[in-house]
Amino acid sequence: MRFVHIALLLAIVGLSPVEANAHLDLVSPTSRYGPDVLKTGPCGVAGGERTEHITYYEPGQTIEVRWDEYVDHPAHYRIAFDDDGDDDFADPATMTELYSNDTVLLDGIADEGAGQRDYVATVTLPNITCDNCTLQVIQVMYDKPPYITPGNDIYYQCADLVLREGAGPPDLDAGTDPGIGTDAAGGCNVARGVENVFGMMPLFLILVARRLARRRGFLV
Repeated sequence: MRFVHIALLLAIVGLSPVEANAHLDLVSPTSRYGPDVLKTGPCGVAGGERTEHITYYEPGQTIEVRWDEYVDHPAHYRIAFDDDGDDDFADPATMTELYSNDTVLLDGIADEGAGQRDYVATVTLPNITCDNCTLQVIQVMYDKPPYITPGNDIYYQCADLVLREGAGPPDLDAGTDPGIGTDAAGGCNVARGVENVFGMMPLFLILVARRLARRRGFLV
């Protein structure tokens, strides 16, 4: 009987919703480090480096930048672009300062408040080629005075980009559509595979509990 109780408890836990622990998650282009690394500029972690999660675009391409706000803060958002690394990004000097740096593509994007998690903004990338360029999305929050940089008033997310004619890396299959951006790492597919495995776990645990119950005469 004790084993049945344990299995049923695990099944209930598996069916319970998992609380998201991120505040800002850059969805597209693919985030450099993921949603849990976002507290230190310019890209979330001190001394951060470029990763294998590279998205390819055409020079001058107009793209949709998508992000989720998992924990609501009164704030606004900024999208910026550095054509050589991430050393040219700069925090706004004040909470309300907009377009204060040459890297900024779009600023003052309003936070819609509680209940709004999915955000999308359209920007046009510079009409240049670059192999080491970075897109940055920051959230400038209003509820943590006094405003100090560096401090805890800004969350940072970055995406590693390559801008080149034809968009994709040289070894991509011929059928790839360069117009939507290509993530060379394929990290999203891996994440979805893991998610599917864990999604089946509650059903598996319930079946185990039923089998144990039958063996002990609790079910017929």
